[in-house]
Amino acid sequence: MGDDRITPVDLPEPRYEYGGDDHVFVELAEAMSFTANFKAMAITQQVAEREIDGVVENCPANASYMLRIDPDVAHPDTIIEELREIEAALDVENYEWETRVIDVPVLFEDPWTHETLMEFRDRHQDPDGTDLEYSAELNGFDSVEAFIDAFVAAPHMVTMVGFVPGLPWCFQMVPRERQLEVPKYVEPRTDTPSRAIGFGGAFSVIYPVQGAGGYQLYGRTPIEVLDVDQRLPDFEDSIVYPNPGDILNYRRIDREEYDEIREEVEAGSYEYTDEPVTFSTEEFFDAPDEYNQRLVEVIA
Repeated sequence: MGDDRITPVDLPEPRYEYGGDDHVFVELAEAMSFTANFKAMAITQQVAEREIDGVVENCPANASYMLRIDPDVAHPDTIIEELREIEAALDVENYEWETRVIDVPVLFEDPWTHETLMEFRDRHQDPDGTDLEYSAELNGFDSVEAFIDAFVAAPHMVTMVGFVPGLPWCFQMVPRERQLEVPKYVEPRTDTPSRAIGFGGAFSVIYPVQGAGGYQLYGRTPIEVLDVDQRLPDFEDSIVYPNPGDILNYRRIDREEYDEIREEVEAGSYEYTDEPVTFSTEEFFDAPDEYNQRLVEVIA
């Protein structure tokens, strides 16, 4: 594995739109890239730090962001003017933010997602294989093991949270030529186990609750990403654990460790393994493999 530099991309001029009477939507690019996503996170962080009058909520997405505003306090054009000022002053290639590296234990090829994916083979591109077998072949790997090795070889950054409450969308922190890619199911499933690890396009996800879904299923984590009752200590401040900008380190575990962790979670005593870090876009762009290794070492 080489230590290829990630070249920032040139972005078009942002597109500013009204979202009804009380939202401002800003598209930074049509295609997802680290540059576009870092800019979305940086701008929304700046908005939060400035505590702009009239801004009620702000939400970064993969290549865009949206603000909810109080139109009785501020006109959208006033907000957009300040957003333009923030965007013009921002150097996304030399930007830092405080975030966390989070350990995410995963039981790959677990019995629960396996049962589910086999039940819905009639909705899949390859009805005769498993999701991991299909993904491995599609990405040119000789085996499922080799594909999983690539999946866990580099951490995944949370680029946005949404679709359903608490679901993190994560982009693996590798150069584009090493990105894994798979399509979604031809037709979505009507069932997905909670805490399933899914993959679609170039994004990994953790399904927070049981429900429908269309991403390829690879495994299951024993930890929660959503705790509406806030039973677990790490959910004291929010019912959602992962935040945009967090760095997830997927780690292989066996069934014994899965069961041990799950018992702690169900007992309400489990404490997450995470460490605060200062993420540097400059260091990441310059030497992603070396920088990723330093990041994950903090939770080793």
